[in-house]
Amino acid sequence: MPIITLTTDFGEKDHFSGAVKGAIYSELDDVKIVDISHSILPFHLTEAAYIIQNAYSSFPPGTIHIIGIDSELNPENKHIAVLLDGHYFICANNGIISMLTNEINPDKIVEINIHDRIISNFPVLDVFVKVACHVARGGTLEVIGKTIPEIKQLTGIRPVVNPQSNQIIGNVIYIDNYGNVICNITKALFEDIGKGRAFKITARTASFTKVHTHYSDAINFEIPTDKREEDGKKLALWNSSLYLELSIYKSNPSTIGSASTLFGLEFRDTITVNFE
Repeated sequence: MPIITLTTDFGEKDHFSGAVKGAIYSELDDVKIVDISHSILPFHLTEAAYIIQNAYSSFPPGTIHIIGIDSELNPENKHIAVLLDGHYFICANNGIISMLTNEINPDKIVEINIHDRIISNFPVLDVFVKVACHVARGGTLEVIGKTIPEIKQLTGIRPVVNPQSNQIIGNVIYIDNYGNVICNITKALFEDIGKGRAFKITARTASFTKVHTHYSDAINFEIPTDKREEDGKKLALWNSSLYLELSIYKSNPSTIGSASTLFGLEFRDTITVNFE
């Protein structure tokens, strides 16, 4: 059974995501549709890339991923279908594919050219669904587009290492549902530059000298439960995607606050690591 995933900025209120699913089922009744997220901030390519990057590899090879972010067709925003790392991605050529990975080159890229057969002002519904269903039936990319040599490149925001290799300057790239702040410093980069040295992480008024592997590492379980100070405990950790994350233990943005609100951090804000 083919799998088609959906990642969009449509939200949950409107009819858009439901209409897309209905259109897929109208063409294929033996398909599995999986929602990765419909809560991407409008036109936020960096946020979408982070979510898709950390979700797609959990699906089996051959999965088809529809990305409905900034997908309106215009002369500077063509539509493409890409075979990358054994997966198919259908989206606009707006740079999002270049942000998914810096290490894996696409195996095939085609610029979709079936628009003359479709009257549409909703390309995710009318164009991307047609392409996804074609691929799900075993069709080749060359049938729905012409091969192009490269995709639009967007480097996004990347961490900077100073010439002395004793400082990494990173940026906030994502804030999750709990208000946890994820920055673009990976564990691999941190260990490569740090080489086991002591360090201090600074984000506005918050600072950290340890990076944990679990949220519960912030709690001393040897202290009796009634004497622990759990809510509001701040910590830095390597999240499941091995990115540096700043968190508040058991945070709730609507009550005790979150790392984002309590530290005053937003997208693109600076997070600095200084090594001794």
